[in-house]
Amino acid sequence: MPQKTLSAKPADVQHDWVIVDADGEILGRLATRIADALRGKGKTNYTPHVDTGDFVVVVNCDRIRVTGQKLDQKIYYRHSGYPGGLRERTLAEQLERDSTEVVRHAVKGMLPKSKLGAAQLRKLKLYAGADHPHEAQQPRPLA
Repeated sequence: MPQKTLSAKPADVQHDWVIVDADGEILGRLATRIADALRGKGKTNYTPHVDTGDFVVVVNCDRIRVTGQKLDQKIYYRHSGYPGGLRERTLAEQLERDSTEVVRHAVKGMLPKSKLGAAQLRKLKLYAGADHPHEAQQPRPLA
């Protein structure tokens, strides 16, 4: 008799806590590892339509690296909604202003564009320095 494919139920999923040190990591490669952990892709009970991922704590966001000329050439856009309200910042300016938003933006682009993706992004905890308030959860290092 063939073995049945198991589908995870939201009530059965256990969300663990993992910690990632972004010191010296390349932005895109780090973001893919974080997105996979948020989605639960490394778990045996991974189900595409269920949030099976872990909580991810990222520290030292202000110490990430990028390759090439991205610090000067990569541009982040936002719009106020008013005519002529387009604003832009380079990656270097955004890192100086709020380095956690650079990592959040990179990870958000790798998650589903749905309510599921929004729920997975809420499990991402970003901190510019080495300190974080999640010691009680005993996060383990991300493999």
